[in-house]
Amino acid sequence: MKFLFDDESFSFEALRAAGYIAYAGADLGEVLVTCRQIPEGDEAAWSARWAATAARVEGIGRDALAAGHRVSAREALLRASNYYRVADFYRRDDPAHDEESTRLAAASRQTFADAAPLLDTPARAVRIPYEGTTLPGYLFLVDDSGVPRPTVLFHGGFDSTLEESYPAIAAGALRRGYNVLAFDGPGQGAPLRDQGLTFRHDWEAVVTPAVDLALSLPEVDGERLVLIGMSMGGYLAARAAAFEHRIAACVLYDGIYDLHEPFTAVAGLAASAEGGLDALTAHNTQARWVVRNGRWTFGVSTFDEVVDATKAYTVAGVADRITCPTLVLDAENDQFFAGQPQRVLDELTCEKELVLFREDEGAGEHCHEGALFLFHQRTFDWLDTALAAA
Repeated sequence: MKFLFDDESFSFEALRAAGYIAYAGADLGEVLVTCRQIPEGDEAAWSARWAATAARVEGIGRDALAAGHRVSAREALLRASNYYRVADFYRRDDPAHDEESTRLAAASRQTFADAAPLLDTPARAVRIPYEGTTLPGYLFLVDDSGVPRPTVLFHGGFDSTLEESYPAIAAGALRRGYNVLAFDGPGQGAPLRDQGLTFRHDWEAVVTPAVDLALSLPEVDGERLVLIGMSMGGYLAARAAAFEHRIAACVLYDGIYDLHEPFTAVAGLAASAEGGLDALTAHNTQARWVVRNGRWTFGVSTFDEVVDATKAYTVAGVADRITCPTLVLDAENDQFFAGQPQRVLDELTCEKELVLFREDEGAGEHCHEGALFLFHQRTFDWLDTALAAA
């Protein structure tokens, strides 16, 4: 789905940013006026223009907060947080030593942290114990009654952040009576940037401590605990659910059978390109980002090492250990994992269903960007039915 840019990666990321309009994470005019100032494929301009928009909108939020306008402050700070995330997206050449990348990521976290207490039911920052340290999370509650409710455990994937979890899943869940415990794991957000924690394939080591924390909270109905993983999180959640059986239902958003395959495909493109990987990444925005983000999030120096590291990231041989009802989502035009959700479904032996989101309904992009309402409707309607049956 072309959106504002011919560059496929720019188009997708602009659509992703704009899609959060659904839950006050963006405003269409701000997206349009920002994108029209960015030349095709110009990553420096992308970062600068989104950062400028983020700073301007943050100023609106700060002024509204100082004047006592709670809703206006909340909405502006939520938009600013998303825009700062977008501004940092392509800064992956050396993010650990890129001062501007560090600043943008911190600004995205801080603006969200300042918006969280302004939600109708304030979000609660939590720390999840994890192997001698902690992982950051937010507990989003439907209300302050303390009534135990069905609760979603949510994590992202290859590039998503904790703060993105609010428009991506939590806002829609809250409207339907679900609490949400969202968190960043190794390879993601603050654990990667601040603690140097990189991805691991055995994601049950990450989810099990989150389950432990969730079950200690009075607001959580321990019999109705749901795990949802976004993007690469579709593999991570499946892996965790295969070993963590306190989960009542699982949603793979979307299904990933073998993470190694798309990275091998990029390596194949590099091998066939005149000039190799350097030539490919010089002219292909998506490949350049995949290579750079992969090196950082997996904690390696070369793309060959990234490709080798992803060999362990497959549900082959473990999917049949998932015992809870599982919803596998698919996107007709997925540019990363085409065909993989069906392969996951075929491996599952639990109660299962696959839902295909189509291009002709505006939902065919990876993770159904631009179609949040449809994604939430189908996902939570399925969960309502699955949890009621259980």
